[in-house]
Amino acid sequence: MSTTSTMSSGGGVMVGGAMMTPDKDIVDNAVGSSDHTTLVAAVKAAGLVETLKSAGPFTVFAPTNAAFDKLPAGTVNSLVQPENKSKLTTILTYHVVPGRYTAGNLTPGQVLTTVEGETLTVMKNGNGVMIKDAKGGMARVTIPDVISSNGVTHVIDTVLMPTK
Repeated sequence: MSTTSTMSSGGGVMVGGAMMTPDKDIVDNAVGSSDHTTLVAAVKAAGLVETLKSAGPFTVFAPTNAAFDKLPAGTVNSLVQPENKSKLTTILTYHVVPGRYTAGNLTPGQVLTTVEGETLTVMKNGNGVMIKDAKGGMARVTIPDVISSNGVTHVIDTVLMPTK
């Protein structure tokens, strides 16, 4: 395993203290990240592990633990309860877009239709990519282009919220 955080051919990207490599699927890469323990727990609670391990390809906008911490107190604990599984699934599938979109494929004003059915809008801020949700909230891509065997993940700093 490489200790460098740069991308190399066949190499990966460091996220949350773990090397994310293209030979692993989206879930297997995310499980290693100490910055994504809340997301991984939510994906498990929503029953989405098998979906995100399937062939895809998927583009996932992956909120960090700090992003989930920005939500009102108690929100995450409430969402992972079995009775709120459908709401949790709605929120999580709103972070997944069918297809493989690297940062280079994302253009300002581009509208992406999520697995959940609503849209996200790509914005550019200098060299950075921002994602605008259906409610007008903005998430900044902090680590782009984490390549997995079944798609690409972009780490974001805010949980995106659908209108439903």
